[in-house]
Amino acid sequence: SFSDKIAALMARPGQDPVAKDDVPWWMKYAGRGVGTVGSFIAIFLGVWNCVGILVANVYSLVSGIWQIVAGFLVICCEAPCCCMFVDHVQRLSDWVDRRPYWNRALGYVVLAIPAIILSPGMCSIFGSGLIFTTGVIYGMMALGRKATAEEMRQAAAAEANPPTTVTNRPNSMHANLVTNAQPLSFTASPLYDSH
Repeated sequence: SFSDKIAALMARPGQDPVAKDDVPWWMKYAGRGVGTVGSFIAIFLGVWNCVGILVANVYSLVSGIWQIVAGFLVICCEAPCCCMFVDHVQRLSDWVDRRPYWNRALGYVVLAIPAIILSPGMCSIFGSGLIFTTGVIYGMMALGRKATAEEMRQAAAAEANPPTTVTNRPNSMHANLVTNAQPLSFTASPLYDSH
């Protein structure tokens, strides 16, 4: 199909042509696209945020520097072709690609938060927000695909009608409670004592 041909053209050298997970192709490209474009925007807005030092706002400077570094790291991981001038970027990108999606999601979310905390302005919220969004997309990829309607219907039916057990234990949440437990009271003593 056409999407398979596009995916083959966009594949990295040495990449396995058979997908190892059930993540849709459009979600993989969305993660890479938002990560790449969002990183460039985060770097630009981080530089703009650094201008805050002119009005003696040190937090704005630190937030801008953090945002620039975070944007650069995300570009190195998502689009190493944009950073060919830096040694070992391809190795970093390959190492990140071998990691599970939840690692990448957690890393991007953790990278995005400090800039927003240090200087909660529009530049840091929008720039780091795009890196955060990339982390959310990879988090959704880590969760996997949604079940079909039929699978969800079967799971709901199985939950509503649990199989009967041989033992006579009740299947309610109250089965684990002690039968003679009394509530704590500061005004009166319990009705009876178990001693």
